[in-house]
Amino acid sequence: MPGGRLTQQERQQIALGLADGLAYAEIARRLERPTSTITREVTRNGGPTGYRAEVAQRATGHRAHRRKQAAPRDPRAPAQPHGRDADEVRAYEEVFTTVMIASGMPTMMSRVATCLILTDSGSLTAAELAAHLQVSPAAISKAIAFLESQGFVRRERGEGRRERYVVDDDVYYQSMMATARATAQVVATARQGIPVLRPGTPAATRLENIARFLDFVSESTARAAEQARDILHTKPTTAPDPGAPDDR
Repeated sequence: MPGGRLTQQERQQIALGLADGLAYAEIARRLERPTSTITREVTRNGGPTGYRAEVAQRATGHRAHRRKQAAPRDPRAPAQPHGRDADEVRAYEEVFTTVMIASGMPTMMSRVATCLILTDSGSLTAAELAAHLQVSPAAISKAIAFLESQGFVRRERGEGRRERYVVDDDVYYQSMMATARATAQVVATARQGIPVLRPGTPAATRLENIARFLDFVSESTARAAEQARDILHTKPTTAPDPGAPDDR
């Protein structure tokens, strides 16, 4: 099985496979590569509908150049907990971040959210986030403010005067409920415009239909989130290795 970085020819084959509607696993089988390699390659380079071989090749070169310029990782950094492979964790973190960006979340906010979600504790300080992501405290502060507004994180008083930023197990429930509330506000505002534009006119009718549609979506989202909330608190079927080191 071939190893190392994907070649430009392999990227062209990936693009052709995506155009033919092939699954990642089938593309991986044809290239004799792990499915995770194909998944990571596509998600970080535009997704299945936006993947372009030439663009992906250039982007990979740029990323490699940035890594060479970046400061080396601290060799004294603690080992990953539960026997995880550090390189695999970093690669998956990049994939998860890319998917969140593709969903519409800004880049730095996606990086911070991913960093918190992928910790066992679900809680980090601004200093820990800045060190892990190699960004300034100001960038972390701005990202946290955005994530708070979206119901993604909350603040918690830590040791001394330091704050910890926390993602709860039901982070996506809280986020979906925040989205539902924001959508409900759009509904209310749209309905306020109907009498202004005069009922029955094309513009007023458009607003009325928008309000009806979004009202249905908002209520359905909130109802589905409430019904499914318990899923987010499901306990693992197998307990972690008690001898593994704790997460920070």
